[in-house]
Amino acid sequence: MVNVLQNGREPLVSPVMVPPERDRIFAAIDIGTNSIHMVVAHIQPSLPGFTIIDREKTTVRLGDRDKHTGNLKKDAMERALVALKRCQEIARTLNAEQTVAVATSAVREAPNGRDFLQQVAEKLGLHVDLISGPEEARRIYLGVLSGMDFNNQPHIVIDIGGGSTELILGDGHEPQCLTSTKVGAVRLTSELVTTDPISTNEFQYMQAYVRGMLERSVEEIRSHLQPGILPRLVGTSGTVEALATLHAREKLGIVPTPLQGYPISLKDLREVINRLRKLSCAERLALPGMSDRRADIIVAGAVILQEAMTLLGLESLTLCERALREGVVVDWMLAHGLIESRLRFQSSVRQGSVLNIARKYQVNLEHAKRVADFALSLFDQTQKQLHHWGDEERELLWVAAILHNCGHHISHSSHHKHSYYLIRNSELLGYNETEIETIANLARYHRKSCPRKKHENYRNLSSKHHRKVVDQLSGLLRLAVALDRRQIGAIQRVWCQYNPEIPELHLCLQPSLPQDDCALELWSLDYKRQAFESTFAMALRVTLETNAGAVSDHLARNWPS
Repeated sequence: MVNVLQNGREPLVSPVMVPPERDRIFAAIDIGTNSIHMVVAHIQPSLPGFTIIDREKTTVRLGDRDKHTGNLKKDAMERALVALKRCQEIARTLNAEQTVAVATSAVREAPNGRDFLQQVAEKLGLHVDLISGPEEARRIYLGVLSGMDFNNQPHIVIDIGGGSTELILGDGHEPQCLTSTKVGAVRLTSELVTTDPISTNEFQYMQAYVRGMLERSVEEIRSHLQPGILPRLVGTSGTVEALATLHAREKLGIVPTPLQGYPISLKDLREVINRLRKLSCAERLALPGMSDRRADIIVAGAVILQEAMTLLGLESLTLCERALREGVVVDWMLAHGLIESRLRFQSSVRQGSVLNIARKYQVNLEHAKRVADFALSLFDQTQKQLHHWGDEERELLWVAAILHNCGHHISHSSHHKHSYYLIRNSELLGYNETEIETIANLARYHRKSCPRKKHENYRNLSSKHHRKVVDQLSGLLRLAVALDRRQIGAIQRVWCQYNPEIPELHLCLQPSLPQDDCALELWSLDYKRQAFESTFAMALRVTLETNAGAVSDHLARNWPS
């Protein structure tokens, strides 16, 4: 193994493993107030982690209940049965060994909700768990943790559903506060909106009503916060995704894929709401990307988000694409011993996702981890000499090193370009759009031509900062790849010595076997010398030292203190 000698840091390592088991296919269904959602997950206990391999969503509007009795309407129940049958067929096609379904607000509150679930059991043979508001919040929290790293910092999660809104406080460990309020986009629209476009009086009443409904949950969340610490806000589910899509189209001209990590400010949200509320439902439906299942309820959902942010005193929100369905998957994994603990699962979200993608594209992980260790060793030893990047850029380099060869899954020819495409379009959990683009570009430039403005992928980088990250760290990644050219671990260690007077970087290599001349590794380093020297404007010198004692003596004499 390559050791990082500088800065007292270890290389990033793979997540905590549980005893390996066979891979599993599992389906999770969320019977919500507005829609029925299903995800089918490929669970890999050896990581541990999972990948969503299929999604299904049908708007059935169970929440549009009879105004006099509160019962679920017959036509809505029939639509739900059809949707659930289709979900079962898809799950069977994908060889799901088990399907778990949960029902939330609409079914929970309807007098005939349990009768409906009995129909589902009798006609489809599907048992549905009717979960409480706090239990719904708990599983939402698990789902969010499977897609975002909280770094032990307090986060508030808001999930705006059709019939209820969940507010959750946590820092990646056990949730500190789980709340559920009977205010949702479908419920509000059904109960409070009679005009189209919504009148000023109805809009103002809706705002006041939502504030009153959310006050207790917000106060409960605040009571668990430490003084002086401002949490971050994470938004999930359909309303937030729809608002993010509208916002991105207006501000960026395109909708990022994925939307994971997309930010929305309270100021921008208010501007969006002011425009939406002046439009009729038909005019909202005509907006690019607006679906017919969202156009009539988007104003109500947006008001809930706006009032929650105002009450919490938070000026921005970050979107997470995972929520209840994914939380059902995580909960099932916990129940079946496929995850040792929530904390360990959370701490491995990013690394587990990277290794999951590496396995998917049949990356040689032994080679990839050696390259990653070399890359981090070079990064640490040249920090504040050749570059001034920090922990965030260090992690992006690690990911790129692990995945740099994934393009071989498509073809050996131009595999660096295929690596870019696969990384760019894979589900890298816990990373935002810019980070994924940076990782993909780093992998793209581990060989062949250096970054150039005429390359479309390089132009996709949103800032000079990230282009410079790619310029410099791709140079280090090239050297790291060369150090394991035969993919057999021929080089045991590498030491860097920087001489600013020449200027020159000297790499001193220790082979794993004293008799190995490492000719191919030395040739590969020489081949990649020009790209490195051009990027950093200095000479690169490489020597091989088979005598470990001589290396130690040399370093003691010459290494800068």
